[in-house]
Amino acid sequence: MSVKNEIMLITYADSIGENLKDLSNVLKKYFKDAIGGVHILPFFPSSADRGFAPITYQEVDEKFGTWEDIEALSEDFYLMHDFMVNHISRQSKFYKDFQKNKDNSPYSDFFIRYKDFWENGEPTEEEVDLIYKRKPRAPYIDVNFSDGTTEKIWCTFAEEQVDLNMESEVARKFIKDSLVYLAEHGASIIRLDAFAYAVKKAGTNCFFIEPDIWELLDEAKAILEPYNVDILPEIHEHYSIQLKIADQDHWVYDFSLPMLLLHSLYSGSTNRLTAWLKKCPSKQFTTLDTHDGIGVVDVKDLLSDEEIEMTREQLYSRGSNVKKVYSSAAYDNLDIYQINCTYYSALGNNDDAYLLARAIQFFAPGIPQVYYVGLLAGENDIELLEKTKVGRNINRHYYTKEEIDKEVEKPVVQKLIKLMEFRNSYPAFDGDYTIHDTSSEELLEISWQNGKYEARLAANLKSYEYTIEYRDLETGEYRAL
Repeated sequence: MSVKNEIMLITYADSIGENLKDLSNVLKKYFKDAIGGVHILPFFPSSADRGFAPITYQEVDEKFGTWEDIEALSEDFYLMHDFMVNHISRQSKFYKDFQKNKDNSPYSDFFIRYKDFWENGEPTEEEVDLIYKRKPRAPYIDVNFSDGTTEKIWCTFAEEQVDLNMESEVARKFIKDSLVYLAEHGASIIRLDAFAYAVKKAGTNCFFIEPDIWELLDEAKAILEPYNVDILPEIHEHYSIQLKIADQDHWVYDFSLPMLLLHSLYSGSTNRLTAWLKKCPSKQFTTLDTHDGIGVVDVKDLLSDEEIEMTREQLYSRGSNVKKVYSSAAYDNLDIYQINCTYYSALGNNDDAYLLARAIQFFAPGIPQVYYVGLLAGENDIELLEKTKVGRNINRHYYTKEEIDKEVEKPVVQKLIKLMEFRNSYPAFDGDYTIHDTSSEELLEISWQNGKYEARLAANLKSYEYTIEYRDLETGEYRAL
């Protein structure tokens, strides 16, 4: 099934019920017309980071289900699969063979060995300072080989997530084989996780290194074209990188929208938001919430430093049950540029503000993604956060089927489902998009037109009031949703 211009759900395999079968049953029961696609976050056997340290791509973690369950879902929804192009688990056969056999392993150059990468086997202090890194030191782990020797290899993220060597033929073959396998098992689009970190060169920041990064992107695209499967590189950084990628006709994420929209709803001013909506790509997936935090770095230069700080402070003061400490090292937060909070709680658990935020997202250019907690207007899960001491778990509640039966009855969820069904079914959203000039910076008007079909959103960002009107072709009249 190819990518459709219909809303995509983001969920873990065990967050809407206990497994993939539960997920399928819940979606068919309550959301079959509200959701067209599903991004199932990594469902492979993994040793860390809730799936993002994959041991293999050839299997579905048995606690979630089987490939048959994935392929059954692909018959009803277009699916996004994850491929961690930057790294693989330390529990993978590649790492274990390397650890056992060292230079005699077929995977001896599968990983980035410091002794080969750096001129003197170690980076200088200046080279370490240059690296765009997630650690306060050079990014490495020590490999303790079976012969008793020790060696450093590159490790950007957690110690279970060991970086691949893009200069290695065997690593490139692994990438190709994995992409093809996923394409043959239900994927309509494959997300290249941590994509910008994948290429490393000494003396650079080792992040989105041009032109090499384009060669990697084009190679992945060429591998998947015969299978009619698209790719989506995942990058959190300055918005200009997304624009560059979009210029090459690739799908991108709009990670700027979440903070821009919060700024508008907190300040009552649409100026920064409309400026972005007028220039953002159209071939994109929009987000308000994901399995990670709300990105701050993505709005650099779209908001001033003062506006970013104001939005952060407003989030902590107006949001519900969110504290700065939840986004700190005390709660295992690797990325200081993300704020851990559900989007509903970021808006003070205010139904009107939340529904307006979703309405704007659904009228923005691109395909909307709705995270499973956001689908149910979920509040911050302080209990799970404190139990695990992992900040991002504030937005990773595990819903039982019984909970879902109750949550879907909430008025805010019923209204959201109606909005989603309209966005998926009304043909105007396949047409042309216009942001209209308004008499006040508090007001926002967006319309879509496709032949005789037209839909218009008129919103007040200060009062959170909005209307959606669309042309009924049977009568020719405009109706309110």
